[in-house]
Amino acid sequence: MPIRRALWAILLALGYLGVMEAQQAPIPQLTPGSARRSAPVSSVPSATTPPQSVALSVPKGTPLQVALDQELRVKRVGQPIHARIVEPVYAFDRIVVPMGSEVTGRVTKIGEISGGKRTMEALNADFTPERKVEVNFDELVLADGRHFQLQSSVTPGSGQVIRFVAAADGKEKKTSVKDVASEKTKQAKEQAQQQWDNAMKQLKTPGRLQRLKRYVEAQLPVHRQYIPVGTVYFAELTAPLDFGTELMTPQMAASIGGPMPPGSVVHARLITALTSATTQKGEAVVAVISQPLLDGEGHLILPQGSRLNGTVRQVQPARHMKKNGQLRIAFQQLIPPDGIAEKVEATLEGVQSGKDANVKLDSEGGAEATTPKTRYLATAVSLTLAAASMGSGDNDVDNGVDHVKANTGAQVAGGVNGFKVVGMVLGLAVHSRALGYTMGVYGAAMSVYLHFIARGNEVVFPKNTSMEIGIGRRKEEDAYTGDGAKRTGY
Repeated sequence: MPIRRALWAILLALGYLGVMEAQQAPIPQLTPGSARRSAPVSSVPSATTPPQSVALSVPKGTPLQVALDQELRVKRVGQPIHARIVEPVYAFDRIVVPMGSEVTGRVTKIGEISGGKRTMEALNADFTPERKVEVNFDELVLADGRHFQLQSSVTPGSGQVIRFVAAADGKEKKTSVKDVASEKTKQAKEQAQQQWDNAMKQLKTPGRLQRLKRYVEAQLPVHRQYIPVGTVYFAELTAPLDFGTELMTPQMAASIGGPMPPGSVVHARLITALTSATTQKGEAVVAVISQPLLDGEGHLILPQGSRLNGTVRQVQPARHMKKNGQLRIAFQQLIPPDGIAEKVEATLEGVQSGKDANVKLDSEGGAEATTPKTRYLATAVSLTLAAASMGSGDNDVDNGVDHVKANTGAQVAGGVNGFKVVGMVLGLAVHSRALGYTMGVYGAAMSVYLHFIARGNEVVFPKNTSMEIGIGRRKEEDAYTGDGAKRTGY
């Protein structure tokens, strides 16, 4: 009997241990953006489950958007440059590179000028034409004093002063549901504009007097070359940056892939370079979400790295008579990092564009280049100077013969209109009405041609152009997993 009781006790103990091990079996490790299906209540992890670690790493190929915070006078290859991060960089749901972080680099190349271009610029009274300057960035300094060595390459198309352009608000009457989404979209656009304005405030923007000084200097036939404050570059990482790990509890993991709020606007970066000059209708367009989408409580809904696929819906190249280019794109598919695609309705709500590009967006996200209104003023000034160059000279009688002396003011007016400072000097030095008149007419004709007859401006979106994309709604019925089952989450 004692032996039998002992055997029963051993069996009961083994059974109890087996039950305990089954209850304490570890849950599968989650990765950011991994697909998760609804699980039975019995398999939901409890609050006592140990937290998991998520790597906070910025992968290779990620562009860092930086802007010069100091004016740079171009002198030599190798001279240092200083810039600041103007768009935060995320890893999973954390900011790892805050806006305002310092970045340093070097001038890597100063381009040569061809003989033909030098001759053409000389004819326009510019004997020191602007040269192409290439730069690179090699060190990142965070606010807490940490230094990171950067391996990066500056992408083509960057290196210009840019601004944020928001889409125009639609005028059509909306239903109450769409009204709420529209209001949230408007708030998101205003927030993006405010973020950009805050980024520009950290730069040492020159005042009016400094800008006027640089403008006057640029009109001289011989002048120095500067890269202005606010010039933006995209430094693509050629090696990843590691910022450690983050603890992710089961509660955090369960919040990923929740329903997307109406009127959601995501920050994205264009992967496909676009221009109305060469882009074709129907061409594929790809953008990558650069900042995670969070709900009102800070829970991650959509991780950065998610991809938006779309197409070019409409394109019109620029034409003569100042007909500007047009470009309209639409995104129809959202692909999170887990690779499970779903259909969406998305429109372009905001875009960063070069200040000289003069791009505007309509209420449906279509982009169109615009012509600055200053062309009317510039042409009017040019025509006025041309008219002044025709001013009558002073009559002088010599041995009974009436001679007409050149009017110095008319000569100077014609010279400035045609050939800037060089023309002004010629007008003062050469006493010839014909010369002043010719230079004045030339300047007026060039102004009319450039502002009203020449080809218009193209819409140009280089690679890594920052965009605000509004996602109107998801079509869950069209989202399926690879095995044919309907998708239930990220």
